[in-house]
Amino acid sequence: MKYLTCFLLIGSLFIRPANAQEDYSFDLSEIEKKAFQFGGYLEARPVFSLLDRESRFYSLIYYDSEQKKKAMECNFKALLDLSYERGIAKAQIRLNADLNHSHSDWSQDFDLYEGYLSLKPSLHFHIDIGKKRLKWGKGYAWNPVAFIDNPKNPFDPDLALEGFTVISADYIKSFSGKLRTLTLTGILIPVFKDVNSQLGRHNTLNYGGKVYSLLFDTDIDLMFLAGPGISSRYGIDFSRNITSNIEIHGEGAYWTEYSKRVVDDESALDQKKRDGCSYLLGIRYLTKSNTTFFLEYYRNGRGYTQKEMEDYYSLIDSGYDMYLMSGIEDELDLASSFTGFRTFSPAINYLFLRILQKEPFNIVYFNPSLTSICNLGDGSFSLVPELLYTPVTDLELRARAMFLVGNRGTEFGEKQNNFRLELRIRYYF
Repeated sequence: MKYLTCFLLIGSLFIRPANAQEDYSFDLSEIEKKAFQFGGYLEARPVFSLLDRESRFYSLIYYDSEQKKKAMECNFKALLDLSYERGIAKAQIRLNADLNHSHSDWSQDFDLYEGYLSLKPSLHFHIDIGKKRLKWGKGYAWNPVAFIDNPKNPFDPDLALEGFTVISADYIKSFSGKLRTLTLTGILIPVFKDVNSQLGRHNTLNYGGKVYSLLFDTDIDLMFLAGPGISSRYGIDFSRNITSNIEIHGEGAYWTEYSKRVVDDESALDQKKRDGCSYLLGIRYLTKSNTTFFLEYYRNGRGYTQKEMEDYYSLIDSGYDMYLMSGIEDELDLASSFTGFRTFSPAINYLFLRILQKEPFNIVYFNPSLTSICNLGDGSFSLVPELLYTPVTDLELRARAMFLVGNRGTEFGEKQNNFRLELRIRYYF
């Protein structure tokens, strides 16, 4: 009952009367572009989970806690967008604040997601300096060619993410033939201890580029990233509308000598360098009844094999047994340091399906959906039904359940919970 009370109390903070009517009037000044603009949203997201006490990740996360079957989280977020434009210059800032309470304690984060200056001296050329997202790739759930971006959450691909500090310049040219548009992009990426530290060796300057073309009514990108502090990588993506309601897209990425941390036969850290190729193929189909299907196959060439996953689970078992016998946490700490196994998509072969129905039964502003991600290597999968409703302007309510299905030793079978219920209340301003 206390969990239900928490959900209801948080929801009541945001909900306005559903029968409230707004007066609308037309004012030309309201549609004129203003120099200074701001917006964003406030969000509350309580989460209830049923825990799987037999799973490896439960042992890794809750080893020093009292045994329990359920967990409650309370998450609060504020995102603020600010921009100022004058002449050829525009400044853009995106700030994000998180306040979270989980099984351990309260935590908070305040991050600058984006903050950059954009200069557009002509219609054909512009330059950006600062922290921003580049958003490379055409995939919905995954983007293997997003070399200079944080990975998306495939269960929530539209979430705002933190960018990286770059200097980028674009040259845009339009044509009248089969080639309609050509854009050349050059990028410099400095890497220091506190700047872009995830992108390679410190105190180096890496570089990248992209060539975009609209050729034969097909969007095509060629991109690369290289430099003294990073493994070289090359990518290509495409997107094309076959008909007005069918779109196909794909991506391919090749990495040279990337580092991969694995568990060796003696349950110790082993770091290998190797080449790898990742790719994605997808389709989006819209039916006459306004049902949208997203289907994507993703091969993560830098992912872990089933044997490497099993070795990692064995390390957790060994560490948990050691902790129970002696209280020593060394092996569990080592297992926690292998962050690659704890990403959204650590394995190699995945299938993504999302079915979205717009306003069924003529219920205005109501959009239910069903999402599933399957690990094709071990047969485990997730099933996520979702209800999204906007009862009044600027207020969005989302209820989502997540079922994780899999045998022992599989990706989704070893997650710390086997059921998750989430309510998201978001107010835009």
